[in-house]
Parts: sequence; C-alpha cells; structure tokens
Amino acid sequence: MILEIADIRIAPGRGKEFDGAIKLGVESVVSKARGFRGYKVNRGIESPERYILMIYWDTLENHTVDFRQGPLFPQWRAIVGPFFAVPPVVEHFELVAKSA
Repeated sequence: MILEIADIRIAPGRGKEFDGAIKLGVESVVSKARGFRGYKVNRGIESPERYILMIYWDTLENHTVDFRQGPLFPQWRAIVGPFFAVPPVVEHFELVAKSA
C-alpha cells in the first residue's frame, strides 16, 4: 500500500468552504479511482490555512497514472483547485513500521 501526502495551503478565510469541498471531492470523485483505499484530512491548528490530505492507494501507479492522467483528476481539481493559495506539494510513502 502507498500513502500519498498532499500538503495543501488555501486562501485565508476559506476554511469552512474548503472543509466541505475537500470531503465532497474525495468522496464523490477520488474514491472512484482504481486502487483508492481510503483517506484522512487534517487541518493545521497553528496554521489553519494548511491541510494535510492523506490518501491510501494500492500502488503508486494508481495515483500517478490511473488517477492523475485519467478523467477523474480534472473533476477533482475543479472542486478543490479554486481554494489553493499555491499548488499542493505531493509525495508518496511506503509503510516501514506501525503500532499494534
């Protein structure tokens, strides 16, 4: 399983709107992608315009090829993109260890 982490910065004062938009975007669009396994979204306490989106994929290619290069990505960006202050920073991670 691959963990995608997107570090998202939104425009100030748009948090309430973005909270709804990101949930809608993931649950109605991203969740339809091949290899999607689940997600979490966290909002910063010290920096409330900062969000960390974590999406679990079966493979790296499920995100980078199937989703990013497929028809769902433009739909996703249409929902969440208008809130971005800067383009998100996205990286992928493999599990090394976890608690019981």
